[in-house]
Amino acid sequence: MGFLRKYGCIIIFLSLWELLSRTGIINPIFFPPFTVVLATIYKMTLTGEMVIHVRLSLMRALVGFFLATLMGVPLGLMLGTWFKSFYKFTELPLEVLSQINPFLLFHILILFMGIGEAPKITIVFWTCLWPITFSTMNGASSVNKNLIKAGRAFGLGSFGLLTKIVLPAASPLIFAGLRLGLGYSMFMLVAAEMMGASSGLGFLTLNSQESFQLNKMYAAVVVIAFLGLLLDFIIYMIGRKYFLLANEGYVTVGEN
Repeated sequence: MGFLRKYGCIIIFLSLWELLSRTGIINPIFFPPFTVVLATIYKMTLTGEMVIHVRLSLMRALVGFFLATLMGVPLGLMLGTWFKSFYKFTELPLEVLSQINPFLLFHILILFMGIGEAPKITIVFWTCLWPITFSTMNGASSVNKNLIKAGRAFGLGSFGLLTKIVLPAASPLIFAGLRLGLGYSMFMLVAAEMMGASSGLGFLTLNSQESFQLNKMYAAVVVIAFLGLLLDFIIYMIGRKYFLLANEGYVTVGEN
């Protein structure tokens, strides 16, 4: 029952997709059955075509996401702890930068960087940076002040306070920002690949539509959705594992 409660809606949707297309209620030329789409994915995987596009898209998305994480988490921690007054001074510029339309920015990046890998990775980095930074900052700034005072009373320096108190306390919001940023990475990358690429899942979707290879188009759409769910599940499990280990460590310390 738990499985049906969790995945029943998806099963119903896919069953309706198959039924409506097979019975001709929806024209199968424009909306092929789900099993046909799965067969197309299988064939494209065997020929290596799908593997190439998936590999390139994942590389671009993950590189941009990891770069945003490497910059966003430390920046958020600093703005939420030691440099709160600096954030108040720069709050408006940062808010303006975070609201810049990524689609507009992508065309500007192409002018300076060309149509290679750099603008695609940069636009993913830019899109992921802001939710990661702001979530980390909010998590760091909301740490209980009494915990900070207790840490200082026990002789913890700035680094000790950061690693032993601030970072663990802020980690729920940090992981929330990471999940949000990772979801944005695939969304923005697919759009960027549609506008300026000759490879990747976004390019495959648009090119298949323009050449009326609709089976391939739907195959790309299904793979994009699957990868989005898979990446979100992976970051969720990493966060869950982290919190379990943190709790176990806390219990051990308490028992000792």
